[in-house]
Amino acid sequence: MSIFIFSDTRVIVQGITGGEGKFWTKHMISAGTKVVAGITPGKEGETVEGVPVFHTIRRALSQVQADASVIFVPASFAKDAVFEALDAGLKKVVVLADGIPTQDSLEIRSWALSLGAMVMGGNTSGVATIGESMMGFIPFWLTHVYGKGNVGIMTRSGSLTNEVASHVVRAGYGFTSVIGIGGDPVPCTRFAEVMPLFQEDVHTKALVIVGELGGTMEEEAAELVQKKIFTKPLVAFIAGRTAPPEKKMGHAGAIVTAGKGTVSSKVGALEKAGARVASRPSQVGELLKESLRGNGDG
Repeated sequence: MSIFIFSDTRVIVQGITGGEGKFWTKHMISAGTKVVAGITPGKEGETVEGVPVFHTIRRALSQVQADASVIFVPASFAKDAVFEALDAGLKKVVVLADGIPTQDSLEIRSWALSLGAMVMGGNTSGVATIGESMMGFIPFWLTHVYGKGNVGIMTRSGSLTNEVASHVVRAGYGFTSVIGIGGDPVPCTRFAEVMPLFQEDVHTKALVIVGELGGTMEEEAAELVQKKIFTKPLVAFIAGRTAPPEKKMGHAGAIVTAGKGTVSSKVGALEKAGARVASRPSQVGELLKESLRGNGDG
């Protein structure tokens, strides 16, 4: 099982004729993704990896059925692309661009919530259900990094997730679904909105969070554990322990402001809720093993 995307999810690629769109469409298909159409205005009639290209999503939907969209366009065009997907009735969207204007992200999130849709990103490497489907640019072919198993993972950092995931696999586990929330200041979907999906998935026995300083998503995750809305073993790694105050560290969202969003506050909240928190990525696998054994699933 999995969350968000499945082996039968039919995916549209917006920006399919660009360099990144072409490259990753090939890899998404290799991952098992059912890519049914691509979108590039002015390029209708072309094909990419055998996938037909249309001017707009509505034109594509007149010819094919689709459930989701993944967007390979620059940040300045991201809002229009997401709105096109949502207005066409798609309920699952992954927007990959880094640096989407904050106001645009707020509008995307608000509109998606009003429609009962879920948008992942921006500034994400995407989402994947290992062995079934992938939307974005997760290196699924690295089996020593992304093996199939019974652990879910959700993250604010793409490259750091690769490292954490490798330690999970090294400990003898693999993954159900990999969910990239993204590292922009305003994520279109928050950790606390994804956790109930992992809670409901009977094949996910534990969850790993890859967080970082800035924002309050990790504290919100801890609150779900405290309220017993999420009851499965939870292991986290929070990046940025040595970051100077008031400094932006890589991701636009990784900045402490007004005394909020510090690593210590996140670690404290998670540990108080009963989660195990690694001080470095290499500890995640062993902490996960301890958590699963203590839960009778080791």
